[in-house]
Amino acid sequence: MADELVEFYNDFRQEFLAGAAANNNFSLAEFLASFQRELSEAGQIEDLTFCFYENAPTGIRVDGFWKNDDAGIDLFIADFRGRGELETLGKSDVEGFIKRISKFYTACSTGRFYEKLEETSAVYGLAREIFEHNRFYSRINLYLISERRLSEGFKNLQIDDRLGETPVAFHIWDISRLHRLRTSRGAKEPIVIDFNEVWGKGIQCLPAHLNAEDYRSYLLVMPGNLVADLYERYSSRLLEQNVRSFLQARAAVNKGIRETILDTPEMFFAYNNGITATATDVAVDVTSSGEFITRIDDLQIVNGGQTTASLFHTRRKDKAGLDNIFVQMKLSIVDPRLSETVVPKISEYANTQNRVNAADFFANHPFHIQMEKFSRRIWAPAVQGAQRETKWFYERARGQYADAQSKQSAGEKKRFTAEFPKDQMFTKTDLAKFDNTWDEHPKWVNLGAQKNFAQYAKRISGEWKGDPSKFNEAYFRQAVARGIIFKATEKVVSEASWYNGGYRANIVAYTIALIGNIAESQDKVVDFEAIWRNQKVNHTLREAIAIVARFVSICISIPPAGISNISEWAKRDACWTSLLAGRDQAIQMLSAEFFRELVEKNARKGDLKEAKRTQRFETGIEGIEKVLNLGGHYWKAILSKPNASKIFTPKEVDALRIAAQIPNKIPTERQAQLLLSITLKA
Repeated sequence: MADELVEFYNDFRQEFLAGAAANNNFSLAEFLASFQRELSEAGQIEDLTFCFYENAPTGIRVDGFWKNDDAGIDLFIADFRGRGELETLGKSDVEGFIKRISKFYTACSTGRFYEKLEETSAVYGLAREIFEHNRFYSRINLYLISERRLSEGFKNLQIDDRLGETPVAFHIWDISRLHRLRTSRGAKEPIVIDFNEVWGKGIQCLPAHLNAEDYRSYLLVMPGNLVADLYERYSSRLLEQNVRSFLQARAAVNKGIRETILDTPEMFFAYNNGITATATDVAVDVTSSGEFITRIDDLQIVNGGQTTASLFHTRRKDKAGLDNIFVQMKLSIVDPRLSETVVPKISEYANTQNRVNAADFFANHPFHIQMEKFSRRIWAPAVQGAQRETKWFYERARGQYADAQSKQSAGEKKRFTAEFPKDQMFTKTDLAKFDNTWDEHPKWVNLGAQKNFAQYAKRISGEWKGDPSKFNEAYFRQAVARGIIFKATEKVVSEASWYNGGYRANIVAYTIALIGNIAESQDKVVDFEAIWRNQKVNHTLREAIAIVARFVSICISIPPAGISNISEWAKRDACWTSLLAGRDQAIQMLSAEFFRELVEKNARKGDLKEAKRTQRFETGIEGIEKVLNLGGHYWKAILSKPNASKIFTPKEVDALRIAAQIPNKIPTERQAQLLLSITLKA
């Protein structure tokens, strides 16, 4: 294991050093960005804004922050020196880092520390945000991100669990914990809850299963305060990803739940539908008074997220007492080997009342499967000077890129990375970022990776239901081209002489959205096909990006009165509205060559229409192939079932009769689609 961790460390180090060179980032920023991508994709954090600040004489330091969903704030500090070898992180080191970042928070919350800082810097906005809003925070999360391996003898931190009146949670992400996350084949880090520790006793339960080896279920009555405590401790990590995204898409505390808590708490159990949850294992004590669950492994709430969050928020905001509130919970124990498939299904069926939600849009949605197929099949043109073509790897489910190489020999890995270079791997959240930026939703992008993806899921799932053929090869090429532009914009901003190291993500999102809007105002679009063919942004577009980025930087750095934090300003509709108000000024700065290289919208529409026709044809051919591969005997067996005439319509029976004669008769495209739907009914 030690050798494996050393190998992982060396590979990870080469990754972020290569990323730093490619993105013109300094190594610390790329190191934190690497962790940020992993942790936000895994749902461990919402996102991260860089704000590097250190005052050595006072012992104050902070490297990043995020104002999270639950009226709390996340602060980040990095342990990074670009060490050439894997070293050990000791307890005194950890306490030193936590002390420095705690000092920063205390200085900001107890005085006007922000007045000592440069107003245009990211740390100024953070310091002022803490000074003005710290009394409203429900929790402070302090994150230590380390390139070292945490000492095996590490025990508890000897640090206060509060800063002022606000509870504090400490999170240490060292290189070994990152390694465990990456090698868990896409699984999240499980939550293990010891009720004796967090509640002082077990929770009485009623077994609700038969003697089945692969399935157990329990009914529990959970105290309202315990539910709120668990949410306070684990936040959205407690919610299965489908539910988490649904809540992010809606955000508001349920008004009816809140009123019941405040006005008729004794009726909460009667009025509320309760919580549906899953776990991979439980510890049960059998006593003379009944059975009690004392530990739950990997608890995930798959239905009842609104109830859970509302109990926490109403207790915190309204100072409501939850002593008389109880919540029913149905807890299903799912084998860890089946959790990736079974848990989302339980979530989907438990949430049937929410017909339009992001739960329908996760890794197994046809859209993602389609994008994955394109990414494994379509070769990107060789860039100038290169000897071979490559592909862009779409990671439909987290960890796929690493999993694909996990059992390969050294030679096979080399061939794989030559075909799918690491810098040409993009995830679902990356795709959501690329598309939402270009489709003029920069506010969503600035809300963070998971919230942005939730909005993207709602939008694209609706479009897929309307016309799946629009998501064709041309769409895939356009998505990659948008990704190329996004990365190029990040580099342009980082290299700009005016850039002072803060708010790059905000500047990039609004720059791209504004360029797209400017092109739209001329009834034109950026030539994505040209970018795909060249696999890069040309000089003219790069120059336009630099001009618009400077304009955006100036505009968003002057928020209206009452808003001190630029990253928070960037999350508001008014920020985009104010930029559009100055669009004509930006247009005047752009060259005539930029506008000449744009493509007429009507021409682009014609190309997309042809791509849709091709996709419909290919989908039809694929359907016929699937039907033929199943063979005539398969369809004949379905047709010969005693109740076939009752189950299937006359049109379906006709299609089955033709399919039963394969290979002598071949179904049409329409009949093939009908037959594939019959397999579900059968």
